[in-house]
Amino acid sequence: MSLAVIDRNDVVLRGRLSEAAQSRVLPSGDTLVTWRLVVRRPEPRARGQSVDVLACVTYDKALQKRAAAWLAGDVVVVEGALQRRFWRTPSGPASVCEVNCRRGRKVPRSSPGGSARTA
Repeated sequence: MSLAVIDRNDVVLRGRLSEAAQSRVLPSGDTLVTWRLVVRRPEPRARGQSVDVLACVTYDKALQKRAAAWLAGDVVVVEGALQRRFWRTPSGPASVCEVNCRRGRKVPRSSPGGSARTA
């Protein structure tokens, strides 16, 4: 069996934006849009819940346009793959793990007594 058949890197997250998405042009000329997603992580042994704040990025032009309209506190669902990027700094090599998103959408706010669907 080929490794390409068994390897899988799929990430699906639903959470709240910690702040509005940021856009920047890279030295290559590509535009990168980034945002941070706050996702609750239930921990059965701990009291309450913990959260993870996960870095998300996209190079996809259509998703960049949608993400530009998202505001802090909006609930969004994103799909993508986990990636690790490396670069050099004056103090040495650096890296970051982030979700490279290929799809994403804002989840509509639920009506009173109802719930928002993510399907």
